Amino acid sequence: MIARIFVLLLLSIVLPDLYIGLCNFKRRRKGILLHRLLWWAQSLGMVTYTICLASSRNFIPENLIWVDIYLIFVGVWIVPKAIYMLCSLLGLLCGKLCGRNKDFGRAAGWAAGVTVAALYVYGTTIGFSRFEVKHIDIYTKDLPAAFDGYKIVQFSDAHVGTFYGCRSSLLKRDIDSINAQQADAIFFTGDLQNIQPSELAPHMQTLASLRASDGVYSVLGNHDYSEYIKADAAVKANNEKEMANRQRQMRWKLLRNEHAAIHRGKDSIIIVGTENDGRPPFPQKADLNKALRGIENARAFKILLQHDPSSWDRHVLPQSNIQLTLCGHTHAGQMNLFGWRPTELRYKQDYGLYKHGDRYLYVTAGIGGAVAFRLGSWAEIAVITLHRAK
Repeated sequence: MIARIFVLLLLSIVLPDLYIGLCNFKRRRKGILLHRLLWWAQSLGMVTYTICLASSRNFIPENLIWVDIYLIFVGVWIVPKAIYMLCSLLGLLCGKLCGRNKDFGRAAGWAAGVTVAALYVYGTTIGFSRFEVKHIDIYTKDLPAAFDGYKIVQFSDAHVGTFYGCRSSLLKRDIDSINAQQADAIFFTGDLQNIQPSELAPHMQTLASLRASDGVYSVLGNHDYSEYIKADAAVKANNEKEMANRQRQMRWKLLRNEHAAIHRGKDSIIIVGTENDGRPPFPQKADLNKALRGIENARAFKILLQHDPSSWDRHVLPQSNIQLTLCGHTHAGQMNLFGWRPTELRYKQDYGLYKHGDRYLYVTAGIGGAVAFRLGSWAEIAVITLHRAK
């Protein structure tokens, strides 16, 4: 994770330290050597910390606490300094344009830096612990009469490795909330782990406690494969097999390019599950045609579980008549500033309910994340009630 933005992080550390250090050391005379030593010591420390994390074999170190500590430094120290530098430079430019040798941006830089630091602290504590239950009603003429009022709970992107220590209670709260909905079926749409299935061990009992009259159905997300560890093919294949086995041990019905039917008398609906259908750099393992093969009634009401919402435009709409698709993956950007989410830059459908004719897509914000931070885009479960349109 750190390696992917290594150059950006180094620039964010070194450039503000150079700028702030040079500006302040010019004005000071007493104790300037000590101040310089302390200033560059902290800068060297952050550069060293960044290099160590970027050198990790895996996408995320096995001990996530090192990443959490690093991100605290980034959120309350590195980013605020970078913002201060930008505001100060803009202030100097404005001063030059106004014919005055004065930095108009220093005060604004201080205020903006402190605000960003405070928001980061909020996002990693209160923000990450916030939780919502979203209620969605979907009306469709294709729904069999026996399933009118059928209740689904969708949850996604658990990233259970992030729920360690005191955060473990948050995962239990979420699972208890799902059970409290008394759903007919529970659907999980991928990313149960961060990088490896051993993360599930402390949470197996909690996850296995999920209950619904028609069972728990799941698919794999990009993090559930071995894409984020550096190991030989045999280790990766074993990890992927262990992930599948652990889900089955929890009595989840894992669908890997396959489907299952739920019956109510003579009526039925089809649950279709495809493997991750991502755009690069995310894995592309889905086979929608294989998953649909063997469905006798082509007009049957079908619910597709797929991790990546970009699949809806690329494959689901043009290649099938699936009426309802449920996805996760985006975490709703984990941040929503004045109605804007960063995931909107990459995904046409990044969060919420979308409709195309009589076909629906719901993209949930999920309940977790590899990075324990949320601001405006809170953790959620989606309670979806199906109605037969008249």
